[in-house]
Amino acid sequence: MNSKCSTLFKLAGIVLGGALLTGCLRAPDEPLYQTSDSLPAYEQATFEEYVQETKQWLEENRVFLTNNEQTEIDANTPFELKPKDGTTPRKGVLLVHGLGDSPFYFRDIAAALAEQGFLVRTILLPGHGSRPGDLILPAFDDWNAVVEHHAELLAEQVDDVWLGGFSTGGNLVTAYAAKHENIEGLLLFSPAFAPKDTLHVMAPVANYFVDWLDIDPHENNYTRYATLATNGAALYSESVEQVSDLLSAKPYDKPVMIAISESDSVLNANETAELFKTTFTNPQSQLVWYGNSTVKGDSRIVSLSSSLPEKRISTFSHMSVLFSPANPYYGEKGTQLVCDNGQSVEAEAQCPTSNALWYSSYDYLVDGKIHARLTWNPYFEELEKTIEDVTTSSTPSS
Repeated sequence: MNSKCSTLFKLAGIVLGGALLTGCLRAPDEPLYQTSDSLPAYEQATFEEYVQETKQWLEENRVFLTNNEQTEIDANTPFELKPKDGTTPRKGVLLVHGLGDSPFYFRDIAAALAEQGFLVRTILLPGHGSRPGDLILPAFDDWNAVVEHHAELLAEQVDDVWLGGFSTGGNLVTAYAAKHENIEGLLLFSPAFAPKDTLHVMAPVANYFVDWLDIDPHENNYTRYATLATNGAALYSESVEQVSDLLSAKPYDKPVMIAISESDSVLNANETAELFKTTFTNPQSQLVWYGNSTVKGDSRIVSLSSSLPEKRISTFSHMSVLFSPANPYYGEKGTQLVCDNGQSVEAEAQCPTSNALWYSSYDYLVDGKIHARLTWNPYFEELEKTIEDVTTSSTPSS
């Protein structure tokens, strides 16, 4: 969230009644902030039909941000990758993106998994991919149902089903796996189990009063929404409650890989690390910790420094764990530079042309340095190896 109106203030204000009067809750009267006539269907009989019909729906309903409409459609359409060696896959993985994001977020991870022999599929959570206004439309049942349907479809094609998720998607797939014994394990990237603040619980109440928590009139990233509908935050809150209840009731004993940044501006990384120690009990599980401290008390945790001055990197961000340095959009030489990083207006204005730009998590401030968001993972190759270690160490299904 990058609104100049504080999300925390708005949530508290809505509950108290005062925020209904603030101008920062009014969306411009533009197609971006209006809703489509319906959500796309997601329960097709085959994954191929799902991809085709979702693409058609996007072509009809997306509000385009650039002149390259095909690029935008491709970034937001679910996709499938087959094993690189051409063999019939025995194992598959379903990947679920986060709040406001898109299937594009898994381009690099999906390619790595296909190299490792997986049949890889991504889905588009209802309300995403088209326009921020469409996040007003889905119910939490839609998000659970699309995960369930496509996990079942994948199980028809392969013997071993894995689930992967980024942020809110990590909550959804973990909840599904906790309820279904046929899932072999989990790949979780910045899973949103433990939000940094607890005011997210107010979102379902706020959803009765206003449609918007965060409005950005300068949407310029075709892979995600910068504007946040209150309903999206409310569904995220439901995902936290759901996964918390399930993990509190029973430890998860299948293999899990978690990658998270100590400096994540959205999540409480320390709480996630403690949850890993106590709840994700499989001895083959691994947590990759990108930080400047070391997490002790569990040999399954690998700590990697997030201070890399030779690369002008100060800290890792919520999103950086997912992307290869070679990604053409978010990578080290990518075309998408995220200067909206919690800095002063002056620093943000200097960011695009700075010859001494540093990279960090959101809201990391240091006098004399301008920081853009870190949008790639310098340890991406090591992450690929960790994923391979975790997914090949489990006992195959009979």
